Amino acid sequence: MKRTSGHKILMIVGDYTEDYEVMVPFQALEMLGFAVDVVCPGKRKGETIRTAIHDFEGDQTYSEKPGHLFRLTASFATVSPEDYAGLYLAGGRACEYLRLDAQVLAIVRTFMTENRPMAAICHGAQLLTAADVVRGRRLTAYPAVEPEVRAAGATFVAVAPEQTVVDGNLASAPAWPGHQTLMRAFVGLVAPTLLT
Repeated sequence: MKRTSGHKILMIVGDYTEDYEVMVPFQALEMLGFAVDVVCPGKRKGETIRTAIHDFEGDQTYSEKPGHLFRLTASFATVSPEDYAGLYLAGGRACEYLRLDAQVLAIVRTFMTENRPMAAICHGAQLLTAADVVRGRRLTAYPAVEPEVRAAGATFVAVAPEQTVVDGNLASAPAWPGHQTLMRAFVGLVAPTLLT
């Protein structure tokens, strides 16, 4: 396996981000040699977010249970998009309020308008739609986000939870069962020769 040659990844999270959707990508990317700055608006390096565990137990929607505390690896206030090779948008309920943050949306717009590598999982697509950067694009998300994706002018692609949709610089997956395909696609966008 080749080295990442110092590629840094920015991951935006918040309180009640889905547990797997921050823990697994953070660990996988770090294992591959990427430096991952995980940030949350209003919080500094070393502070924590609360995560939530979402599961499917036969109800009409997913259940939510307390997850782990995740310690942030960088301070949101000091983030400069130009320092990062890729942006990862974690899912979960946090996206409901993160999409109201003007600085979060500005970061998303920067990556999309500059055609730089991005990944969005589950409700992470809510940040893309709020930033108004997916018009004419193809993506997937948690099925409950489909109306927002369509309203933002994008084509919603319904795929199995284990699958990923890639459209240019953007890789997206509906939920955490798709980590393998999402991580492979995202890493391929950031460092095309790393996994070959």
